[in-house]
Amino acid sequence: MEPCKVFVDVTAAFDREGRLTPLSLVWEDGRKYPVDQVLDVRRAASLKAGGIGTRYTVRIYGKRTYLFFDGKQWFVERRSSEGG
Repeated sequence: MEPCKVFVDVTAAFDREGRLTPLSLVWEDGRKYPVDQVLDVRRAASLKAGGIGTRYTVRIYGKRTYLFFDGKQWFVERRSSEGG
């Protein structure tokens, strides 16, 4: 399976300075995952799935992953071993 975008629902918050911070995401099967920590935020392309936006490097259950916001939607890159 080739990597692709998986659009997800995200609960996020704005702080007083206007920074957007993701707090949790809901995977396509309905499971909710809390964002333990935001490690980095930058404008970047999704090299695996295509597209560009704000890339959040986040830690969820101890695993580092990328969460992208393209200005309208949130998505993650599906790993080749994941079903769905």
